[in-house]
Amino acid sequence: MTAAERVVLRIARPWLSRLVGAGLLAAGTELAGLALMATATWLLITAAGQPPVAALTVAIVAVRTLAIARGALRYTERLAGHDAVLRIITEVRARIFATLSTRPARATDRSGDALSRLVSDVDAVQDLLLRVLVPGAAAGLVAVLAVLGAGLLSPLAALPLAAGLLLAGVVLPWLASALTRRTAAEVAPLRGALAVDAVDLTAGAADLAAFGATEAALARAAGRAAELARLERRLALIGWAVDGAGVLLAGATSAAVVLTALHAGTSGTLVGVLAVGTIAAVESALALVGAARQRTQLGTALSRVSALLTDPPPAPVAGAAAGTPGLDAVSVTYRAGAEPALRDVTLRLPAGRRVAVVGPSGAGKSTLLAVLAGAVRPDRGTVVGAGDPHRVGGLFADAHVFHAPVRDNLLLARPDATDEDLAAATSAAGFLDWVRDQPAGWETEVGEDGGQLSGGQRQRLALARALLLRPEVLVLDEPTEGLDPGAADAVLAAVVAATPGAIVLVTHRLSGLDDFDEILVLDAGRVVQRGRHADLVARPGWYRDQWSTQQGYLAVAT
Repeated sequence: MTAAERVVLRIARPWLSRLVGAGLLAAGTELAGLALMATATWLLITAAGQPPVAALTVAIVAVRTLAIARGALRYTERLAGHDAVLRIITEVRARIFATLSTRPARATDRSGDALSRLVSDVDAVQDLLLRVLVPGAAAGLVAVLAVLGAGLLSPLAALPLAAGLLLAGVVLPWLASALTRRTAAEVAPLRGALAVDAVDLTAGAADLAAFGATEAALARAAGRAAELARLERRLALIGWAVDGAGVLLAGATSAAVVLTALHAGTSGTLVGVLAVGTIAAVESALALVGAARQRTQLGTALSRVSALLTDPPPAPVAGAAAGTPGLDAVSVTYRAGAEPALRDVTLRLPAGRRVAVVGPSGAGKSTLLAVLAGAVRPDRGTVVGAGDPHRVGGLFADAHVFHAPVRDNLLLARPDATDEDLAAATSAAGFLDWVRDQPAGWETEVGEDGGQLSGGQRQRLALARALLLRPEVLVLDEPTEGLDPGAADAVLAAVVAATPGAIVLVTHRLSGLDDFDEILVLDAGRVVQRGRHADLVARPGWYRDQWSTQQGYLAVAT
């Protein structure tokens, strides 16, 4: 058993009794089928001799009973097995989601790959339990009982049956696993890459079209799809060949049992029973071939799931537990050898302090917010308050709007919020009037990722959700993006007035920053200027130049 399988079974331990019950029901189903074939064979051979009907009554009733029992046991086994497995994969998905949502961001993380892990890879847990462990255990138990039953009818005939079952239940599964191992190891990562391509082609369709990259992206996705289809055809071909070998093995084993039984002087009727029973028993044991093949194909997916289930929780950032939130000499580098995204940044955020962070694109502004929130771990320095959304939280550049009513999107921040709380937050964000104008009010559906809203409305909804959270430090990444200048200034003023805690605002607009306690100007990750608005406007540098440029644009616009 692999380490990944042990991780899954540890999670499945609370539902182990249900799985054992499903396995016993599966074994009962196979035994009922085996007994049905043997009894029906005895009945047909005996009936050919035209004995009194009374001599066949028990066999007739047994055939009917076994046929009904087989169907009932199969239904009950599926019900019990799926009930247990659905509970288990619910727990697995919840744990994986918790891991993905709490671990620091990584440069290689892609949403398509995360989706593949939550869906396709977690389905591998279901397949491991329902298509490997349960049928494999049932087939092993049935094989042992079949040999014991054959031994009661003809001790010598049990020997070739045992040999055939060993070939069907041990050798063929090993062969199937060996033939599919390398190909199966390539399938799960390829599916993850294809999921990333699908997300890029749908969510990034406009960007791809704008840069003329649509054809290249489609070709790359088509190439991966073709490679995945090729691998799956190879797996199917191997499966067909192994299954064919299993059919031949069942026939050969049955012939060997018949010859041995005849040589031992077993009656003709029992020879017929042994022949048909052998075929049924070997076919039952061949379930181990499918289980082995399936197990091999699940190996990579289970390893990906196990890596997330055993991923240790992120170690607390130094100083994050107590004290005034802020940064002390923090530096961040995303990739080895790359230039730092932040260099020795220090920032104190006592209650009520208003700080704006400005600078050219790529200066490190969003990274600073991510470090404050605990989404990115610094290479050096101390962060206080990181990782606790009640201490540091707010509106980030990747804020998601769910396909749900306005109320549900807002309550993600504070599930116990009242209508008065919702109204206060949306009013400060400039979104309340729009909500009141809708026939459904708070129950208005906003569409997938806010698709039923304009860009400005979507941003105000996300801002209202951030305000509803009411953390010690409210971080805002371009909160007025998509709004016209007048509305942007009004919304920013309302947000500042409605926030009792500290504020860290990342913005490209310098208007409305007059009353902020401090403004940090970042460039290439360094703080190149800091001070109040009036001081920075009076000093040569990026801030004064940008202020003059923006004022000129506003003068032309008006």
